[in-house]
Amino acid sequence: MNAGVGVVLANARAYRTEDDPFFRRMIGLRELPMRLSRKILGGSSVSHRPFGIDNFFLLEANESEIVYELAGRFWSLDYGLEVFSNASEFLAIKTPGSAKLVLNFKVRSDEAGQTILSTETRIICADRSAHRSFTPYWYLIRPVSGLIRRRTLHAIRRSSEAENHNQ
Repeated sequence: MNAGVGVVLANARAYRTEDDPFFRRMIGLRELPMRLSRKILGGSSVSHRPFGIDNFFLLEANESEIVYELAGRFWSLDYGLEVFSNASEFLAIKTPGSAKLVLNFKVRSDEAGQTILSTETRIICADRSAHRSFTPYWYLIRPVSGLIRRRTLHAIRRSSEAENHNQ
């Protein structure tokens, strides 16, 4: 893309998936069973904030990459998120039936001077039980997750090139 590495990385860090109407609709569908069960079972009246990038822990941000972490039972109604406050605590999580997720945005320049932005998600399940639960969940959300990821990369590209153009 036609924007510098620093500009692209700053836009990746500032981007909020929650700003994408498609993402909000998909998370709304994903969280509908949770909201209905709370309503039916008379659960907490506390307003639940929809899932988004702020649920992730920022592990690292340097001149070429941003890395976020998340741990829990993503397939459960409430995501079963684990609480941790640093990388050591994240690495130490070994809760049976849970999984850990690492998400990154990485930038580099190619031979022609164009900036390349990529993203990757890695998941490790704590045990076979977690793997058995995560696998069908992943196959269900994978197409939507991929579309959201492509939309995210496109939005970051648009904002980065617009910012680069205005400089």
